[in-house]
Amino acid sequence: PRLGILIVRHLKRLERVILGYLEVSDGPEEEARLGILETLQCTIEHAWPRMPCRLPVLLKALLRLLWDVHTEQGPTPEPVRAALLHRATQCLILLDRCCQGQVKVLLEGVHSSCEENRVLECLRKVQEST
Repeated sequence: PRLGILIVRHLKRLERVILGYLEVSDGPEEEARLGILETLQCTIEHAWPRMPCRLPVLLKALLRLLWDVHTEQGPTPEPVRAALLHRATQCLILLDRCCQGQVKVLLEGVHSSCEENRVLECLRKVQEST
């Protein structure tokens, strides 16, 4: 938040860090992934003019995170899983707002081919957001 729009100077490097943290589970409490989702949300809020060009990479990473959190059979407690899914959904909603509804359009194909209720619920929230 302190950098504000000046975060765009570091966006390429920050994007690599965010993607790296989203890919790897860091234990039952998932503190790193929860923190990086908060960082991503803040980045989207402050650097929103630059998000459309980053949409394909970020959308893919967030969808993969939703799927991984849903399918992982590890020791992660249910409230932590719910928090991860919620924050990832919030990031998708913010991305959609920055990209004039492109996320909703891209998710239509995913929504029709996915059969997992928890993932579908997250996608439904994105589709219903205004």
